[in-house]
Amino acid sequence: MNKYWSETIKGIAPYVPGEQPRVGRLVKLNTNENPYPPSPEVLNAMRAAVTDELRLYPDPNCSLLRETASRYYGIPAEQIFAGNGSDEILAFCFKAFFDSGDTILFPDITYNFYEVYARLFGVSYRTVPLTESFDVPVEGFYTCNDGVILANPNAPTGKVISLKNLEALVKHNRQAVVIIDEAYIDFGGESAIGLIPKYDNLLVIRTFSKSRSLAGLRIGLALGHRGLIEALIRVRDCINCFTVDWIAQAGAIASLEDTETFTRNIQKVIATRDRITALLRQAGFRVVDSSTNFLLISHLKVKADALNEALRRQNIFVRLFPKPRIDNYLRVTIGTDEEMDILYQALLELVRETRETQVTLSNIEPSAKPKDGSRDM
Repeated sequence: MNKYWSETIKGIAPYVPGEQPRVGRLVKLNTNENPYPPSPEVLNAMRAAVTDELRLYPDPNCSLLRETASRYYGIPAEQIFAGNGSDEILAFCFKAFFDSGDTILFPDITYNFYEVYARLFGVSYRTVPLTESFDVPVEGFYTCNDGVILANPNAPTGKVISLKNLEALVKHNRQAVVIIDEAYIDFGGESAIGLIPKYDNLLVIRTFSKSRSLAGLRIGLALGHRGLIEALIRVRDCINCFTVDWIAQAGAIASLEDTETFTRNIQKVIATRDRITALLRQAGFRVVDSSTNFLLISHLKVKADALNEALRRQNIFVRLFPKPRIDNYLRVTIGTDEEMDILYQALLELVRETRETQVTLSNIEPSAKPKDGSRDM
């Protein structure tokens, strides 16, 4: 800790991203990246954008990108905001819609950045407990508040809220902004974007990192009423007008236009997810129903931290969250079929070895107690 730090930074626990190991023969299933490459059209568009025009600032309003997104989502371009990844947009939301002293709501188990941003921007929050089966109880958000943030599908649980329940939640909170973080919606569930014309308090955030295989490009969109978009623009222009570079804008436009590659990659991830879910359940694992590109899994007999460490020794990286209620679960990104088969076989072997060890230990005769009452050291 440095003496020049602000009191806010001294007292905050920053978000910890998933580990990015640099080792050979790696099975990387810990950061929810897409296992398949982006569209070739995206790469071609980005290469074409690398010209001497890079000496000029990019379009701060991302006009062509927003127009392309408008055609894709059926929402006017004026109701779309583009940012440097959905995390940046979420940060702008905290400054645009919440004041110090406000109290916002989000689930007790969800994306950690919501809590980090609340603390960073001095916004109070209350958490709404998920059910025992990790569902979001929408009625828990009907209480007095100054804003709601929901990831749908939720992370790291993978559970989705129906559009009917989402609309009820938005309708019950007309006094405040309801932010729906749809980072994983392309892998399951129904988007809330269709509700935007009905509700001026609804903001939907999308990312290109997951379903569009562009985590390294840093592109996000927010869609909502013009008044909400104007607030985000005002925050952006108070910090940095040029958050999305020309190359990223070109890649994002091409991604929205190439629906064939996008759809094919999603279908492959979903098929692999459903296949490995069935296999893990047959092997005695609890697998939470998922509408995302990851699974939350646990085993009755083997602790998650033991599995995590054993997998790491084999260069298989998954994610462990040392938080109440989910500290005995592993979050596993859906990789290629080959990667998931490697993980599955490794888990089977680890469970088998644990059972054999337990059987061996149970057959060992307990040592006779020393006559003098002393204990073995």
